[in-house]
Amino acid sequence: MLESATLAATRILIAEDDEITRVGLKLTLEEDPLMKVIGVVADGHAAITKVGELLPKVVLMDIGLPGIDGIAATQKIKAMFPQVRVIIITSHSNDKDIFAALAAGADGYCLKEISKQQLVLAIKTVSDGAAWFGPGVASRVLRSVCDERVKGQSLPASPLLSPSPLSQREADVLRCVIDGLSNIEIAERLFVSVETVKTHMRHIMDKLKVDDRTQAAVKAMREGLV
Repeated sequence: MLESATLAATRILIAEDDEITRVGLKLTLEEDPLMKVIGVVADGHAAITKVGELLPKVVLMDIGLPGIDGIAATQKIKAMFPQVRVIIITSHSNDKDIFAALAAGADGYCLKEISKQQLVLAIKTVSDGAAWFGPGVASRVLRSVCDERVKGQSLPASPLLSPSPLSQREADVLRCVIDGLSNIEIAERLFVSVETVKTHMRHIMDKLKVDDRTQAAVKAMREGLV
């Protein structure tokens, strides 16, 4: 039983410069048999190097790292290892950092006051291919997008005036992605199969010309599609 759980465990790299936080994250995650911390680093350059050496499934990335910050490190990691999922875990909750992290390719964003249960759920959700916005972060993203819409209403080419390429069901799926739901949770909420959810996501990414769910969610929100 233990052997099968270890084999199925999500491989995690922690990039955090504060020693107490770094140790606390490691100990917290290793209480879950399906979480396996395979490395810890204290700066951005080391994070990039260790990802290449260890190939984790998920990186927990602080923003305020020495050497190279977490956002720049995320951008380099996603460019070199697009299959690696990155969750920003930080005390920074301003819109600038949130959008910079998403633009760098981060697959999730949560604040350090997140509970253990929510952090484990975030890791599982991102591992499953969905985006994760922690409590309070999704509302900040939506508010910022709404502000951009208001500022752009007078522009003749405003995306709000263009018909949405998404079907109603595809828009529903994207809203669930923004809420941080996994494929299974989306299927349960919308009363469809997991395979149907995956099919909708493929169509969404094709229509929006993006490579992953996070990009799809951010683009859809910025263009007023959800």
